[in-house]
This record gives sequence, C-alpha cells and structure tokens, in this order.
Amino acid sequence: MTKTLVVTNDFPPRPGGIQAFVHNLAVRRPEGSVVVYAPAWKGAAAFDAAQPFPVVRHPTSLMVPEPSVLRRAGEILAAEGCDSVLFGAAAPLGLLAPALRRRGAGRLVGVTHGHEAGWASLPVARGLLRRIGDGVDTLTYLGEYTRSRMARALSPRAAARMARLAPGVDETVFRAGAGGEEIRARHGLTGRPVVVCVSRLVPRKGQDALVHAWPRVLRAVPDAALLLVGGGPYRADLERLAADRGVAGSVVFTGSVPWEELPAHYDAGDVFAMPCRTRRGGLDVEGLGIVYLEASATGLPVVAGDSGGAPDAVLDGETGVVVRGRSVPDVAAALVDLLTDPGRARKMGERGREWVEREWRWGIQAERLGVLLDR
Repeated sequence: MTKTLVVTNDFPPRPGGIQAFVHNLAVRRPEGSVVVYAPAWKGAAAFDAAQPFPVVRHPTSLMVPEPSVLRRAGEILAAEGCDSVLFGAAAPLGLLAPALRRRGAGRLVGVTHGHEAGWASLPVARGLLRRIGDGVDTLTYLGEYTRSRMARALSPRAAARMARLAPGVDETVFRAGAGGEEIRARHGLTGRPVVVCVSRLVPRKGQDALVHAWPRVLRAVPDAALLLVGGGPYRADLERLAADRGVAGSVVFTGSVPWEELPAHYDAGDVFAMPCRTRRGGLDVEGLGIVYLEASATGLPVVAGDSGGAPDAVLDGETGVVVRGRSVPDVAAALVDLLTDPGRARKMGERGREWVEREWRWGIQAERLGVLLDR
C-alpha cells in the first residue's frame, strides 16, 4: 500500500472549498496511508488531534516552494516512510516535485482547481505551470474547461498524463428533508416559493444578477423570496441594491452560517441559483461550482452561470439551466420558468439527485485518487 505525504497550503481548520476538497480526499485514504504537511492556522491543534492521520504544521500560515519547506517536506517523507506525494494545490508547491523525487518520492500527483487555469493565461505563471506539469506524474483537472485551459500551457507529455479528479458530495448529508422547514420558519419564509443561493458574497458569484432580476420574478410570482446564504465583502452593496430595486422585503441575507447548517439551508429552497460570471479577463473564474452539485443532491433544480467550469456541474436542460451570468433577462426567465412549473422543477431535482449518486459521490472521487497514487 502506498503511503502518501500530502503537501498543501489548503487544509482545515482554515475554511474554504479547496481545504474541504483536500481533507475529504485525505480522510478517505486507507488507515495508516496518509501524512499531511500544512501551514499553521488558528485552531489547528484541536482539529489535528481529531484526525485519523498525523498532521505536521509549518511554522507560518503560508508555504511557498523555498528551501525551508522543501527541507521539512523531505524530512517528513523519510521519517514517515512515504513513497508518494500529493500536492493539495499543484500551483505553486508542485514546483517542489523534482526535488522530492530525488528524496525518494516514487509517485507525485498535483491536484488543480480553478486558479491553475488562470495561471495558464499569464506568461510567467504559464511557464511555472509547465514546469509543474513536467515535474509530477499526473496533474488532475476538475472538468473539461479547466483541462483545456491548462493543457495549452503544458508540454504534450504532461497534457497526455492529465486525469480528472473533482470534488465530491456527501449524498447522505445533502439530501431532501435535511432541515429546510426550520430554516424557512426562522426567516419567515414558510409556505413561500424560495430561490436559494449558497455562496460567499463576492461579485463573481452573481448574487447581484439575482437581485437585479428579482422585480421581474416578483411580477410573475408575487410571494417569492430570495434567500442569500453566506457572508462576504459584497453584502453591503447587495443590500443597497435590493433597497434601490424595491425588493428588500423579499430578499433575506443570512450571513455566514456554520457548515453543519448548510444542508438545511439548501433544503429551504425550491430552486437553487448562482449565476456566476467570469471577471478580470478570465483570471477570476469558476473552477467547477460544487454548490450546484450539493443543491442537486438535495433535489433542487439549479440555475448556473456560464463562468469557466460551472457548466460541468450541470446537465443543461436535465438537472438545471445554464444562463449567461451577466444577462438579467435570462436569469429572471430561468427562475420564473422553474417557479411556475413545479413539475418540471421536481423532475430536474430528481434527475440531479440521480446524477450525483452515480457520478459525484466522495467514494467515487477517492477511488479515482487511489488509482492515481497506487499505480
């Protein structure tokens, strides 16, 4: 059995999607087969003590590919008897791959997310990404969008070795009946049609498009409510926008919620919507959009934006609808169609749940990682 050193800047208790992705992969590896090397973070000692594998913390909150990180990673590799390395985010720590191979790592895998696709567009970063691809045995990709963007920056041999590895969904946690009625009651939404968006409040996620579209939705569905779940720097702007559009009374901001309450917040909706868009010339882009899959697992139809790999998380016309994230009329039309046709919405939700169970469970992703590490 391969023993793997996970070298990653992204790991709990620091919050975030990449952190959750790497942790979920690590905990599903066989017992005794994982050691994690990650930065220091508030609350790390208590978190690490509860893990089924050892976690070694770097003294600072950021690791870069420089001599002290390489030295410590090499020491852990030797002390723990690891024969493979998994980079939780290939850029930039994957630059350490050749040196760790010389220190005894027989197999090296770099996991990529959305930001590596952005690297492929920048001249200097593009060259570094090519070096990373040549240094590891496999670079993973989330979906076709990120694969195609990165492949153009890689050498032909590295591009041919790429393999798909996406985040998974715990279908036993994200499900219909996960507590949505309590959330509706908490916010005065019982009995009302609810569009829910679960995401950090930042411009790329498209909550502003939902608020801009909301007057059109209310003309068709007067008692509808928009539930915006999550915190972030864009909240004040969104609250002002809701007031300016005259819809503040039907837009609910929950603020940040504990992770354990997220399934119930999805379950509080009838439709899930996050019309994300690409910004900053393609550098600020959605890598995949695990929220769409969590919503599908909950049995909701989804309205997704067209940014980056977001369409990879939707079967357009089957589990939901992909819209242009900047088109308010398209967003409004998709929401109205689903809210006024509950039969179609229900069928999309059922199809989404089936798709998640078949293609997106964490167990499936863990098996894929095992193939990459153990060959």
